[in-house]
Amino acid sequence: MRHIAFLRAINVGPHVVKMDRLRKIFEAMAFTHVETFIASGNVIFDSPSSDRAALEARIERDLKKALGYDVGTFIRSCPEVSAIAARDPFDGPTDCSLYVVFLKTAADRALRKRLAELCSDTDAFQAHKRELYWQSHNGISQSAAAIPFGKAFATGGTMRNVTTVRKLAAKYGSR
Repeated sequence: MRHIAFLRAINVGPHVVKMDRLRKIFEAMAFTHVETFIASGNVIFDSPSSDRAALEARIERDLKKALGYDVGTFIRSCPEVSAIAARDPFDGPTDCSLYVVFLKTAADRALRKRLAELCSDTDAFQAHKRELYWQSHNGISQSAAAIPFGKAFATGGTMRNVTTVRKLAAKYGSR
């Protein structure tokens, strides 16, 4: 089965990891057909296991051993990534930045409430299944919601620009 792992804390701040090293770590875990996609911690691999939670736990454990720090791991199947990329959670202008946060489990009521409180004229948020979507008219670096949004999901997720997700879906979605 083909999987895409979205890793947190790869090439952010002091945590610099070369993609060839990341591929070798995954290959040492006996995963096959391992590829990386851009240097932000996206790893595509095959595994006979379809147990997402067990794969995430195993990868997190082995990455901590290999890299010396915690690396949150959020796995999706290729069809799931295609569905996420195709989802248009917001009606309205398309001249905005759109981001996807990958979570381990679906957003609970408290997180959904917090997201609703963060919505403004410039930022919109939506939870769907195990993803959060953030549409920002000014970009996240200029958004007043950036820090409270980060605190809302804390280290329980990892974020990607929807452009990256769409490129992954275009390349791997049919596999």
